[in-house]
Amino acid sequence: MKVSREQMVENRRRILEVAGRLFRDRGFDAVSVAEVMKAAGLTHGGFYGHFGSKDDLIAQTLAHVLAANAGEGGDLRAYLDDYLSPRHRDNCAGGCPTAGLAAAVRLQTPAARAVMAEGLRSQIDRLGKALPELDAAERRRAAIGSFAAMVGAVILARSIDDRTLSDEVLEQTREWIEAGISPQPAGAR
Repeated sequence: MKVSREQMVENRRRILEVAGRLFRDRGFDAVSVAEVMKAAGLTHGGFYGHFGSKDDLIAQTLAHVLAANAGEGGDLRAYLDDYLSPRHRDNCAGGCPTAGLAAAVRLQTPAARAVMAEGLRSQIDRLGKALPELDAAERRRAAIGSFAAMVGAVILARSIDDRTLSDEVLEQTREWIEAGISPQPAGAR
């Protein structure tokens, strides 16, 4: 049975969405191609009509979920509140792909690592746009430091079994970032 071009596009989108959730929830090595296809409601045999290998699926899934997560500049405090929240911490499968997969990407193909680098550039640019009051060099420094702190905080908050400490890590990181990006009085630095 021949599948229409539109159905192929929809199937591919569904595979990438499902793979993104599974990989963020369980990691690359713990998820098989067969599991992805079954969760997408498709047969394992159809996989190779979309991807050349599991490595190809990983790289393309990263590109898909990072693009969906990129967003625009906008309100930095609202972004911090959303990112450094218990809701985000508790939603590994639907959360930030960088916090969920960055450590595992170092063991993946150069293509996957290149996609992750592009996603990082995008997030740095997103945060930089939310800091227009700083000069270009300070904006970039603040964006890199803030995103690194945000990702690290979510990783640490997810890794421990002490809910109180986990919440504190998120809250204190948000407050630390906000204090660091607030306009400083002249001569304060």
